[in-house]
Parts: sequence; C-alpha cells; structure tokens
Amino acid sequence: MTINNLRGLYIVTPDWDDTEKLILVTGQALKGGANIVQYRHKTANNDLRRQQARSLQALCRDYQKPFIINDHLDLFLELDADGLHVGGLDISVAQARSAIGANKILGASCYGDIELARNAVSCGASYIAFGGFYPSRIKKYAVTTASTIVSDAGAQFQLPKVVIGGMTLENCRPLVQHGAEMVAVISSVYMADDPQRAAQEFSALFLEP
Repeated sequence: MTINNLRGLYIVTPDWDDTEKLILVTGQALKGGANIVQYRHKTANNDLRRQQARSLQALCRDYQKPFIINDHLDLFLELDADGLHVGGLDISVAQARSAIGANKILGASCYGDIELARNAVSCGASYIAFGGFYPSRIKKYAVTTASTIVSDAGAQFQLPKVVIGGMTLENCRPLVQHGAEMVAVISSVYMADDPQRAAQEFSALFLEP
C-alpha cells in the first residue's frame, strides 16, 4: 500500500469486544467504499487485540485496502500491517518511522497544532491528522481545532490530511472542500443503521467536483 491510496473514507474501529460484530460492520463499510481501516481498541487485552487485528487485516486484504494499527508497534510488527498511527502520547514520529521502515504508512495525530504537523512531516509521516473539530460520541476532548487548519496545512505541506472528531456527513463537507483528503469516522459508520450506505455517502464526497 502506498501514499497514493490515502484518500476517502477512513474508518476507525470502536472499542467493541464482539469480534464477530466488528468484522461484520467493517465488512459492510468496506463494501460501501471505505478506503482505509484503522484498528483502535483502547481497552482490549492482548489476546483480544491480536485476534481482532488478525481478522481485520484478513478482511482488508480481501478488499485490498490499507490496514493501520493504532499505537501498538509490537502488534504492527507481529502482523506486518500496512501502517501505524501514532498520537501525541505514543512513540515519536521519528521513532515510529525508524521502527516500521520506509515503505509502510505512518500517520500522526497533530490535533490543532500546525507545529506538530510540521514536525511529523519532517520526521517521515505519510499523512497528518487534525482534530477534534466537533464533539464526539466516542472520545472526550476539548473541541478546539479550527477548520482553517486544513487549508493552512494544505498550503504548507504536500502530505494528505485527515480530519477526525465528531464527523458527520454534513459537518465534514466544508473540511473536505478546504482540502482534507480523508475523513476519519467511528460512530457515523459503525453505529449507523445501515453502515454500508453510510460508507457510500461519505465516500461520495470525494467524487464530487
């Protein structure tokens, strides 16, 4: 998987212990057009995390879509996943790039800080993620990220930009119009009545002129 794949709907998994449900809904989202899957489960034990990650990776390979591990470098290395995503409290972007090699996808959370983005770019990130922009049903954080950071980053950096945090079909549209190449979604897909249709609707944003 290369940087050229990094566009469109980026789904991030919720903290579901029910692996069968997780795989079912992720498959529906992929069928609907989701282009990237990040496995993120903050409360799973090691055995459950390994089991779910293996199942998700196999599913992503069936759809030929990138599979990203959140935070857990050891799990990334064990599975030889397509990419790793690191946040502000994880290992540094430079350490992550050194550990995973030059040809893997590396994402970095930059929140609302253009300087974090600048550092991530210089240290070898494949994409930079901004947010949260809106209140989330999943994560609790201060909603302090300004929408202008998307266009500001676009003017300074060539890397793809991800927006995350309370994303809905309506509120993410202006961020895409400002240049976001990816929209990261949890609840608006995983908790939708029809996850496949929700994924189709988000994916269609990237087909609009």
